[in-house]
Amino acid sequence: MISKEFFKALEVLAIDRGLEKEKILEIMGRGILNAYKKQHMTSENAKVEFNEEKAQIVLSADYIVVEEVVNPGEISLADARKKRKTAKIGDSITYKETPKDFGRIAASSAKQILTQGLKQLERERAYDLFKDRENEMINTEVVSLNKDFVTLDLGIGMETSLPRKELLRSDDVSEGSRLKVYITKVDMTTKGPKVFVSRTDKNLVKRLIEQVCPEIMDGTVEIMGIARDAGDRSKVAVYSHDENVDPVGAVVGFKGARIKEVLESLQGEKVDVYRWSKEPAELVLNALEPAKVVAVNPNKKKKQAMVIVKDKDLTAAIGVKGQNAKLAAQSSGWKIEIKSITQAKEEGIRYRRLDSEEA
Repeated sequence: MISKEFFKALEVLAIDRGLEKEKILEIMGRGILNAYKKQHMTSENAKVEFNEEKAQIVLSADYIVVEEVVNPGEISLADARKKRKTAKIGDSITYKETPKDFGRIAASSAKQILTQGLKQLERERAYDLFKDRENEMINTEVVSLNKDFVTLDLGIGMETSLPRKELLRSDDVSEGSRLKVYITKVDMTTKGPKVFVSRTDKNLVKRLIEQVCPEIMDGTVEIMGIARDAGDRSKVAVYSHDENVDPVGAVVGFKGARIKEVLESLQGEKVDVYRWSKEPAELVLNALEPAKVVAVNPNKKKKQAMVIVKDKDLTAAIGVKGQNAKLAAQSSGWKIEIKSITQAKEEGIRYRRLDSEEA
């Protein structure tokens, strides 16, 4: 069958749906063979070839010559000799069929296979696209919401439901509003790909910072640790591989311009950025910022540190519900215990003040 229109339509279909022509033809071929099977009870003896250059669709079927037809795929000697006068028992004769001549039921079956196949191809394409973006951040739009979920438009005809518990407390969402989310996982289900996203994952903060800081993207500055109390505060430890580049300044930006973009995307969540250090005492000291620290007793073997602060600074150093100490420990990778000067004296803890005064 010669069909220039078919191949033109194929080109448009592939572009419109973002699919590969070869895969569409593969599905089309299965549909044609299934239609052939409806007519001839078998398709094992048949094959379909698409010649785009000649705009041809050719279905050919091989038949074994027999005295009397018993099984599908056989042809009687009498019928075989109508095509080839010299045909004899056991020969194989090839017939070319015309797909357009198939019956109504057969054609309907071919169309159904093509429709289902295209739908599956689109599902696989969507899965591959989002699987490649797993552990990445994407922009979405809120399309609907209820008391339990917010439905987000992910693009390319894909949507996902974000549980409200994965939103930040400060998130003000309404239909049409934009949200940056972190893709935590992508699964293929019987209904197609399922994309799981979050606003509370700590890696969302990491991706937001990477987006605004070229020095991170080119490897000059590296995020060494991050901890998050979603919707309230995050702590981020950064290190510069170039002594001429201030890692904190690179992330914060001139007059705070870069970090401001991050804070706007987090709708009010605070982000503390501090300098990571190879020296344990300095690392712990920086991690506890903005708390004022009197002394740090690090234990490298156990990777834990005793921190001494003035009595009046104890509450601030620990933070509300222990938040500052917890985030400092998680982002630095060190276990941190905080004591006031009075507590240290009562427990007989010796320490050297950072200002070098013995206590």
